[in-house]
Amino acid sequence: MSEDFLLDVQIVPATSHDYDEVMSISGGIDCGLDYLPVSYHKWLADPQRRMFLAKFKKQVVGFVSLLVVDGGEAAVAQKLRVALWMRGRGIVRLIQKHLSDTLCPRYREVTKVRLATSEHVPPTKLSKYQLIHSKVVVSVILPHDQLDHAVKLLKHRVQSAYGKQPLDALTPEEVLSLFENSRTAERLLPKGLLIQGWLPLSTHKSNLELLIQRGIVWFHSEHCEKTSDCESTTKSGDTSVTISSGFLSLGTPPISVPLGDGMHRFDIDLFGTDPVSAKKHILHQLIKGVQLLPLGAGVVCIFYAETSLHDELTNFCQGLTKFHFYKEQNVLEQDIKVLARH
Repeated sequence: MSEDFLLDVQIVPATSHDYDEVMSISGGIDCGLDYLPVSYHKWLADPQRRMFLAKFKKQVVGFVSLLVVDGGEAAVAQKLRVALWMRGRGIVRLIQKHLSDTLCPRYREVTKVRLATSEHVPPTKLSKYQLIHSKVVVSVILPHDQLDHAVKLLKHRVQSAYGKQPLDALTPEEVLSLFENSRTAERLLPKGLLIQGWLPLSTHKSNLELLIQRGIVWFHSEHCEKTSDCESTTKSGDTSVTISSGFLSLGTPPISVPLGDGMHRFDIDLFGTDPVSAKKHILHQLIKGVQLLPLGAGVVCIFYAETSLHDELTNFCQGLTKFHFYKEQNVLEQDIKVLARH
């Protein structure tokens, strides 16, 4: 099709009056777990965020949100969507150009744009974006009448195999203190990225404060491993023991989604490669998350983890009902100058 029709597509700021139209092009997004319906109006009030619509003949055919992060040095594109009947016609490219045109004069310190996608990244796309990191996604659905059983099942699996070692959620002060040492981010976070619910961030203090304000639940733990080749060891009998950089998890407060029947979405982002710690963190995050659910609500739990943990987490969730969500999470980054050229 000729691209002449793009001349009739306008990119305009989103308003509260556009809500219904944006929702009309959002059916089936994120397998029914789209959190934009309950976030839309909150995002409009966020001074660090801008939201744009693509309109064709005054009808909404596209949407994207742009959040400035990393102390103003980067921006994250979120919830990009195009109406089903307009896909493949260059709408995304038009939106991207508008983002670059908006960022350059308004946010002069922004040098890169990131986005997280569930799609496999083809080589052609890598000519425009740099693939920063990939994680596996494991998800289960727990209707209200299965919640108690699920928690008991996972608790039994953790305690019977590894004993009782409770975790305590970090306070805001402890979160900030954890990342004062730059080596924490280097060891825990691939590429230094703290990926929270598809939002890829650096550990800049402003980002940590943003997540604290959102009520994210943080768990951090250390674990010991037997090793003969480690950076720093202590002797315990004949066994060399090292204290690893630990394991980190972030739990996003459950959020209502269009799936129906009072269902909520609960994202748990895992950082680290130790399978024992991963299971403990999932258990404690789930316990916390269930406590935050409204009476009678169910939840879809989504775990994001390093690829090496896929089989361990899949086995850990045996007996729970799988949810057909995405299988991978890819974080892409693009220089804003490159974005402007496309």
